[in-house]
Amino acid sequence: MNEPHEPHDPNEPNALNEPHEPHEPHEPHESDGPDETASELGRYAARFAALATANVTRAYPNAPAHLLCGPEDLVEPRHHHPAFYGSYDWHSAVHMHWLLVRLLRRCPDRVRADEVTAVLDGHLTVDALAAEADYLRAHPSFERPYGWAWLLALTAECRSLPGPAGERWAKALEAAADAVRALLGEWLARATYPVRHGVHTNSAFALGLVLDSAAAAGLKTIVEPVTEALLGWFADDRDAPVHWEPSGQDFLSPALTEAEAMSRVLPQEEFARWLERFLPGVEWGAPVTVLTPPVVSDPADPQIGHLLGLILSRAAALRRLAAALPHGDPRADVLRTAARDHLAAGLPATDSGDFTGDHWLATFAALALDGPPAGEP
Repeated sequence: MNEPHEPHDPNEPNALNEPHEPHEPHEPHESDGPDETASELGRYAARFAALATANVTRAYPNAPAHLLCGPEDLVEPRHHHPAFYGSYDWHSAVHMHWLLVRLLRRCPDRVRADEVTAVLDGHLTVDALAAEADYLRAHPSFERPYGWAWLLALTAECRSLPGPAGERWAKALEAAADAVRALLGEWLARATYPVRHGVHTNSAFALGLVLDSAAAAGLKTIVEPVTEALLGWFADDRDAPVHWEPSGQDFLSPALTEAEAMSRVLPQEEFARWLERFLPGVEWGAPVTVLTPPVVSDPADPQIGHLLGLILSRAAALRRLAAALPHGDPRADVLRTAARDHLAAGLPATDSGDFTGDHWLATFAALALDGPPAGEP
């Protein structure tokens, strides 16, 4: 993300023309009806898999977030990142790998499993991921916290994938996941305030991903400090300034990501009361600024185009919030309707043929269609 507009190259592969105890994420009520979106991922699986495969193996264009201390640092991105050198930037490479594993796990009959497995086998190796772990340790603020969270989500997805492929990828990821665990703990011990921007540095979105992934990634020890951080930062919040949303380059909603994170750490009834204070009026269709898809005037603009991701990330958050409310809460239907509106507006953007969006948007579409990163293996 945050990339220059890159015209589509026809020669490139293109897939698409008192502290609370932590709580498990809430699941939809059976009486809410079938979860239509869970099966929807299959409709897009082949296209998403082809797109992700092309992107994670595409080395350029590339925006390395690497500080140059001298001419010796002028090396190809793959030198530092033998696993995650593609998809324009490191975090996009990580979550496009997550997308491939998710598709193997959820829709194995809808993708070219041999082709996807071969790509992942080429990247998720012990040596390549040891190099990634070394880089993370040597650069402790690199990709904090967004890329960290996606690496744990990838680890969780690999550990949740049945069979030898998932086992070997999860084993190879252990060093990098452990590096993130240590870095995350050190950062949280110093992070007096959350970051509320609607871009990569947003604290709530990343920590929500971490909570979704921790158990399946084999890192349950990070749940307590993450939960304590979220409660310390957000428990007393009220009247979110949603009239400021969206900002012109958001791909996350500051208000909805915070609410979604809190739905993970508060008991259901307590969360329902917290949400009433934080987003008053949802039952009457307010606040309209976060319930209505934003206008995207130029999808190919690298900053304005972030709003396409906002549409999809909102869809995922709105679904999660609806599922977190008690049965019969009138806000749930409003949130589900808004989620459907956002999905309808955002899904066409995932197959634009423009690398500006194609290198990352499918991941957020998968989150909106298929729920959080991984459950217990």
